[in-house]
Amino acid sequence: MKYLISFTFIAGVLFGGPAVADDGSLISPQMENYIGCGVIIAMLLLFLEVMLVLLRAFKILTRVVLKMQGYTDEEIAAEMKPAKVVKEKRRKGEVWEKLMSLRPMSEEKDLILDDDYDGIKELDNPTPAWFMGLFYSTIAFAVCYLLIYQVFHLAPLQYGEYKNEMAQAAIDKKAYLSHAANLVDENTVKLTTDPAVLAAGATVFKTNCVACHGEHAQGIVGPNLTDDYWLHGNKINQVFTTIKYGVLTKGMPTWENQLTPRQIADVANYVKSLHGTNPPNPKAPQGVKETDDDTAAPAKKLTAANN
Repeated sequence: MKYLISFTFIAGVLFGGPAVADDGSLISPQMENYIGCGVIIAMLLLFLEVMLVLLRAFKILTRVVLKMQGYTDEEIAAEMKPAKVVKEKRRKGEVWEKLMSLRPMSEEKDLILDDDYDGIKELDNPTPAWFMGLFYSTIAFAVCYLLIYQVFHLAPLQYGEYKNEMAQAAIDKKAYLSHAANLVDENTVKLTTDPAVLAAGATVFKTNCVACHGEHAQGIVGPNLTDDYWLHGNKINQVFTTIKYGVLTKGMPTWENQLTPRQIADVANYVKSLHGTNPPNPKAPQGVKETDDDTAAPAKKLTAANN
């Protein structure tokens, strides 16, 4: 044991690194780890040595007891080291026969049934064990399926799964559309009279636009948005472009950094829905008279040059 302790101490000195830690202690944390590992290894080796000593002691004690009972040295050696039992070598095909529940050809005469039809007799070979196991497993599966789906309703049936999948698909579709709605721009915006879109556009308009265009879009600083006259076109994509990029030379701010593309599309559709509402105290017409035909018009970014 003293050799083990010496080995542990030498290993700690060689591989433990600096003996003085940063905080001024005599033993660094790394050295403490090595010492701990060395102690654990030493204890394991000590335990192994004790077990070997005990085993040797039991052998010696057994020899003494057998000697006292009158055994000779040859008999004691035979008792201490019994001869190995040689296993009988399996016959070729034995494993296959057990798997298939077959009997060897030498036992065929014992398997013949008493039935005889025109000299043809039948062997009483049982059904293979693997087949019976598969058969009983299908029965167990059927019972579990019946209990889970029909009795306790722990899982939905096909129609229930269909409804669950359709409900999840509706949620996924709504999430996708809410994300895709922000992909709209001046080239893809569409005119719509959907009440939900117009309500959302009205909210955006009342929050951001009434200061210049009035509560009813009759025009204050900005132009009247309800008459037939337009400064930058009355098509939905033209209105979208005007809101998105603004008209800086005339005091119209750029809204693409404050509003999402969906909000710009909503408020553009709301502005289109106000045409012909004839609010009180409208501002004088400005711009060019446009027809209400909202056919596609080329969308282009507004700049100071064309305003």
